[in-house]
Amino acid sequence: MLFFEDLWQMLWFEGFQDQTRLLSESIVRTVSESMGNSSCSVSELELCRDDSAALNFKLIAIASILTSGVLGIAIPLFGRHRRFLKTDGNLFVATKAFAAGVILATAFVHMLPDGSKALSDPCLPEFPWSKFPFSGFFAMMASLLTLLVDFVGTQYYERKQGQIRLKEETNRVGSGLDSGLEAGILPAADSNVKVFGEEDGGGMHIVGMHAHAAQHRHSHPQGKDACDGHVTLHDHGHGHSHGLDGDDDESGVRHVVVSQILELGIVSHSVIIGLSLGVSHSPCTIRPLIAALSFHQFFEGFALGGCISQAQFNTLSTSLMAVFFAATTPVGIAIGAAISSTYNPNSTGALVAEGILDSLSAGILVYMALVDLIAADFLSKRMSCNFRLQIVSYCTLFLGAGLMSLLALWA
Repeated sequence: MLFFEDLWQMLWFEGFQDQTRLLSESIVRTVSESMGNSSCSVSELELCRDDSAALNFKLIAIASILTSGVLGIAIPLFGRHRRFLKTDGNLFVATKAFAAGVILATAFVHMLPDGSKALSDPCLPEFPWSKFPFSGFFAMMASLLTLLVDFVGTQYYERKQGQIRLKEETNRVGSGLDSGLEAGILPAADSNVKVFGEEDGGGMHIVGMHAHAAQHRHSHPQGKDACDGHVTLHDHGHGHSHGLDGDDDESGVRHVVVSQILELGIVSHSVIIGLSLGVSHSPCTIRPLIAALSFHQFFEGFALGGCISQAQFNTLSTSLMAVFFAATTPVGIAIGAAISSTYNPNSTGALVAEGILDSLSAGILVYMALVDLIAADFLSKRMSCNFRLQIVSYCTLFLGAGLMSLLALWA
C-alpha cells in the first residue's frame, strides 16, 4: 500500500506541475501578444521622449499656429477695403482656390485616414469596430447632414431676406403714394389706367425678389453677350443688367450659411489636432507638426475669412468667428499639455471619440470644399468668362491639394 500511495502522490504532483506550467505559459503568451499589439492600458512610450523639450516645442507651436490662424483669417477681412486684396478680385479667387485644395486634402489625406486608423485600432473591442467601416460611414453621414443643414439654412435666410425686402418696398411705396396725395395728385378715373403692380396680362406684379423673378422670367444672354454684361430689356418696361456675379442678395445669403458650416467643420477637427499635439511627449513628433499645422491653419483661415467677408456680418459677429477659429487649435494644445500626464490616447474612449470626430470632420470638409468652395467658384459665370483666371485657379487648386497631401509624409 505504501508503494501505491507514493506512486499516486508522485503522479498527482507531476500533473499539478504540468497544469501550472501550461497556465503560466498561457498567461505569458497572452501578455506578450497584448504588448506586441499595443499598450492599451498605459500610454505608449514614445521614441525620442523628452518632456522639457516637448513642452518648449508646444509653446512654440501655440505661438506659431495662433499667428498663422490670425494672419490667414485677417487678410481677407481687412483686405476687402484694399484694391489689391478685394474679395471680388482675381487674386483673391485664385488664392481661395489654393485654400480649397488645402481643405480638400486635409479631409481626404489627413482626417479620414486618421479616423479610420483610430476606429480600427487593436485596443478597441473586436465587435463592432472591426466588423464595419465606421469611418467611411460617419464621413458619408456628415456630408449628407451638411447638405441638409446647408439647404435648410439657405432657405431660412432667403425667406428672411425676402420678408425684409418686401417690408421695405411696401413702406417705400406707401410713403410715395402718401406724399403724392398730399401734393394734390389724384389718380385719373380712367378704365385703362392700371392699378399699381398690374401687368398687361392682368397679373399682379408682386413686390419682392423671388416673386419678381418668377413673374417676369428673365431671358439671360448666353455666350459672349453674357460675359460682356449686356442689358436685357423686358416687355414690361423694366431694364435689368445681368453682371458676372449674379444676384448679390442670394450670394450673400449663401456666404452666411457657408461660413458658419465651414467654421463648424474646421473647429471640430482643430480640437482633435490640438489635443493630439498637446499630449505628445516626443519632440521628434511635435517638431514637424509645427510647420504642417501652421501652413494648414493659415490657408483654412484664408478660406474661412473670405466666406465671412463675403457674408458681410456685423463687426461683432465677424470678430467672434475669427477669434473662435484662431484660438481653437492653440487652446486644444494647451489642454492636451495640461492633461498629458494622465491622458491615455490608447484608451477605448479616447480612440472612439478621436475616430468619430475625425470622420465627421472629414465628411463636412469634403462637402464644403467640393460644393461650396470649388464648385461655387469654378462653375460661376465669372470663371467661365475669364480663361486666364481658369488656368491660374486650376493650377492653384491642384497645387494646394498636392502640397497639403505631401505634408502627410511628416504629419
